[in-house]
Amino acid sequence: MATYREAKCRLCRREGEKLFLKGSRCFTEKCAFERRGYAPGEHGKDRRSKETSYGQQLRMKQKTRRIYGVLERQFRNYFAKAEHQKGVTGENLLLKLEQRLDNLVFRMGFAPSRSSARQLVRHRHFTVNEHIVDIPSFEVRVGDEVRVRPASKDVPLIQSAIEQSKGREMMNWLSVDYEKQTGRVLEYPTRANIPTKVSEQLIVELYSK
Repeated sequence: MATYREAKCRLCRREGEKLFLKGSRCFTEKCAFERRGYAPGEHGKDRRSKETSYGQQLRMKQKTRRIYGVLERQFRNYFAKAEHQKGVTGENLLLKLEQRLDNLVFRMGFAPSRSSARQLVRHRHFTVNEHIVDIPSFEVRVGDEVRVRPASKDVPLIQSAIEQSKGREMMNWLSVDYEKQTGRVLEYPTRANIPTKVSEQLIVELYSK
């Protein structure tokens, strides 16, 4: 399975903002964006030219891909499916990204970042409706239960993420029981309930050219 293996902090620097790709590290002084908040490369500090409309659309698409950890072909496939569904294409796209198992493991607080969630899913630490699922892109539906496998309940990364997540406010379309290490999708979220700071309309405009 193809995946991005380069330095994640470079992605934040390229987008000019924190994408929180490395979990708790992004909140410490070790965060590379705090130390070098300019674009990577030899001329990163000198990039002051005003972006064109196309450039803004491209950057928004790249930013969204990087937040959810999706490569180009897969992202385009998500857009094609969203475009053929009823409703607003941009919102459909975000909903499909939110339904990914790795994203929900992160949203529920069982992993510190989406990349960690992706790794934990691949290593078969989670079940969906009591069936082991090791595909990060697996589409979780309303009513599905995501559970940490009993054999994985003491995995340090999972335990650390749960401790950090306890007491935080959970999204109203999800329910989580940290004692039982289970989570459930109560309903599909509306755009107002998806906290990802992107302008999906720019992505729609890009792919509509």
